[in-house]
Amino acid sequence: MVQQTKSPESRAEPTDQLADLLEPFALARDDHRNAPAFVVRADEVQDVLFTLREEAGFDHCACVTAQEYDDRYETIYHLRTYDDPTEEVSVVVPTTTSQPVSETAEPVYRTADWHEREAYDLLGIEYDGHPDLRRILLPETWQGHPLRDEYDREQSQVVTLREHANPLQEDDRQNDTMFLNIGPHHPSTHGVLHLEAVLDGEQVADVEPDIGYIHRCEEQMCQQGTYRHQIMPYPDRWDWSGAGLCNEWAYARAAERLVDIDVPEYAQVVRTMSAELSRILGHMLAIGTFALDVTGEFSASFMYAITEREKVQDLLEDLTGQRLMFNYFRLGGVAWDIPEPREAFFEDVHTFLDGLPGRIEEFHDLLTSNEILQLRCVDTGVLDPEVAKSYGCTGPVARGSGVDYDLRRDDPYGYYPELDWDVVVQEGCDNFARLLVRLREVEESARIIEQCADLLEDWPEGERDIQGNVPRTIRPDADAEIYSAVESAKGELGIYIRSDGTDEPARFKIRGPSFSNLQALPEMAEGGYVPDLVATLGSLDPIMGDVDR
Repeated sequence: MVQQTKSPESRAEPTDQLADLLEPFALARDDHRNAPAFVVRADEVQDVLFTLREEAGFDHCACVTAQEYDDRYETIYHLRTYDDPTEEVSVVVPTTTSQPVSETAEPVYRTADWHEREAYDLLGIEYDGHPDLRRILLPETWQGHPLRDEYDREQSQVVTLREHANPLQEDDRQNDTMFLNIGPHHPSTHGVLHLEAVLDGEQVADVEPDIGYIHRCEEQMCQQGTYRHQIMPYPDRWDWSGAGLCNEWAYARAAERLVDIDVPEYAQVVRTMSAELSRILGHMLAIGTFALDVTGEFSASFMYAITEREKVQDLLEDLTGQRLMFNYFRLGGVAWDIPEPREAFFEDVHTFLDGLPGRIEEFHDLLTSNEILQLRCVDTGVLDPEVAKSYGCTGPVARGSGVDYDLRRDDPYGYYPELDWDVVVQEGCDNFARLLVRLREVEESARIIEQCADLLEDWPEGERDIQGNVPRTIRPDADAEIYSAVESAKGELGIYIRSDGTDEPARFKIRGPSFSNLQALPEMAEGGYVPDLVATLGSLDPIMGDVDR
């Protein structure tokens, strides 16, 4: 069984006590499938959130969803606790269509900064008291808000090239600082990420991530697809490191919970094995590129990581038919069974697992035992646990700061509760700790895969059900709402769905783990040196596909 279970004493307030706690604020109840939901006034947001954080322990603002109705705009704060993410509550904040203004949640949860900026950018909801309310995905000169029903998609846009201003121009050190653009087309930014950095000599005085260069309308495409057939191919494209099967599971879990679809036990084991193979793909790319960022180890560490990825990609190609964009999960199970001959497939799996410990040792010899890497990574990019929680950090980034949070154990799904494995947590809070977490998590993934392979090999042939009973057309009840998440390679990947009675979602919101993790970069990099900034960004392992979406 999964190790390191948490004590019940750490759990947050039960639902009836929440109702009593929020009685002075709640205007109505609007319960979601995953959590109780309380409707509150737009000018009492901070009072409500402070109450939930301080008195009920909801220290994790997992996601913020904004949407438009016929008669109002609405912001939903999806709150959880790091101690037990099954304790959830949704805070629903309606505003009028004529004056969509709501109080900001940023003083309570720092992660709300970017989430609210996204809501302002795409829907035009304003957040009173926000420290920096401006567009985040679109240029400042953009006309209109694209998610509004009234938005004219045919209107012309004139986007001017603005002069880059030094964000510290009023600082008394202005004569000694230099403004430096890093990216968006630079290998060290891990994709089209632009960093606006201000240097005081060789030290980083200020840095701001500038995102939005690859906004691909993934949420809107999902809103135009049917639940059963047309959405599943998209999640792979949110994480091109190879961890796309974890993303597919995020959508599958949300939709299955929304309409009460059961998944056969055999299919759960297949899902768990394939998702952990996919996790290894993501971690190996993170480890290899981090070595490239920090020590320039292109010929050894990077190529070793790519070699291991190729072995896993061969296995997943045999299983799914694809090497990267898998589209293997289906609502209610998976697309097809283990390829024939089964014995040959499982032999390949065990061959890979048998060789993995030796390769992990080589990574430790080349990287974690490397004096240069230690000098550059130990005590750099420090992210304290409470700061990590305030920014909503999850995955290896949070666990590298001692935050013991893993949805595979804490909000169990799949076959994880039946297996023997450990959640990897490091106390270092630095770049080195995050590297150690990923290396150790590869070992834990191997443990899970081996147990799943052993189970599948011995599974009775007549009981190998790969899909449950799924309606031909899926039409959830109108105005059903759910937020559900899984543990992807980067952290908590959440999906919010609101239905309207048709076979397509009315609102589909993606909570990308890299979005929240990347927001913490300034806290980690300011005061360090330029090479520390590169190492810190690499240790976050951001994938811009789930940042910009």
